[in-house]
Amino acid sequence: MADLLAPLYALVAQILPFECMQVRFMQQAMVGLLLLAPMTAVMGILVVNFRMAFFSDAISHSAFAGVALGLIFAVDPDWTMPLFGLLVGLGIMILQRHSRLSSDTVIGVFFSAMVAFGLAIVSRDRSLARDLQRFLYGDILTISDGQVLCLAALLATLLTFQALSYNQLLYIGINSSLARAHRVRVAVHQYLFAGLLALIVMFSVQAVGVLLVTALLIVPAAAARNLARSAGRMFWWALVISLSSAVTGLLVSAQDWAATATGATVVLASCAWFVLSMAISALRGRADA
Repeated sequence: MADLLAPLYALVAQILPFECMQVRFMQQAMVGLLLLAPMTAVMGILVVNFRMAFFSDAISHSAFAGVALGLIFAVDPDWTMPLFGLLVGLGIMILQRHSRLSSDTVIGVFFSAMVAFGLAIVSRDRSLARDLQRFLYGDILTISDGQVLCLAALLATLLTFQALSYNQLLYIGINSSLARAHRVRVAVHQYLFAGLLALIVMFSVQAVGVLLVTALLIVPAAAARNLARSAGRMFWWALVISLSSAVTGLLVSAQDWAATATGATVVLASCAWFVLSMAISALRGRADA
C-alpha cells in the first residue's frame, strides 16, 4: 500500500518544495486534504442550498458515540465512526420522510440522542476521554495510507453520484413535490445524498475535529455564493476556495512562527476567503446601483 502511494507523495513534495513538505506525514496530510477538499466543496453547496447545516452538525457529533463504541468493543474507531455516522444519517432521513415533525425537530432529536449516548458511554470509562481528544480537535497529520485510499474511493464515488444526480438534487432542493411529479426518484436521491454526506462528515472529523466540521462545509460554499452569479460558477468557486484553504492551512500551521492546529488554520483560511467575498459582493452591489 505504501509503495502504491509513494509516487503520489513524491509528486506533492515536488509541486510544493517547502521544507515542511519533505517529511512523509506532511505529504500524507496534504494528499488527504486535497482529496477531502473537493468533497466538502461539492457537498457544502448542496448543504447550503438544502439548508442542512444542522444535519451535518448532528452527524459530526455522533462521532463521539461511534468512537466510544469502537474503543469499548476493541474495534478500530476509524471503522466504527463512519459506519455509525452512516447509520445516523440514514436514520435521520428515514424519520424525516415518515414523520410529521419538521426537519429541524427530527435532527434536533437525533443530535441530542447521539451526544447524550456518547457522553453516557464515556462516563462509564474515564480513560476513554483521552482517546476522544483527537476526534474532538481533529488531526490530519495522523492520517494513514489506508485512510488516504478510502478518501480516494469516496471521492470517486461522490463524483460519479454528482455527475448522475446533480441536476436532480437541485430540482429536489427547489421543490421535491414537483420533482416527484416529473418522475425524479426523490427518495433514492435523498438517501444516497444523506449517506454520502454522513461519510464525508465523518472523514472530515478526522481532519478538523467535531467542532469545526460544519465550518469546513459551510464557509467555502457561503463564500462561493457571494462571488458567483450562477450555480455552475458557485461550484468552481467553492472548489478553488476549499483547495486553496486546505493547502494554505496546512503550510501555515507547519511554520514555526504559527505552530497552530491544522484543522483550525484551514477553517481560518476559508473564513478569510469569506471576508474577501463579502467585500467583493459589497463592491459589486455599489457598482450595480
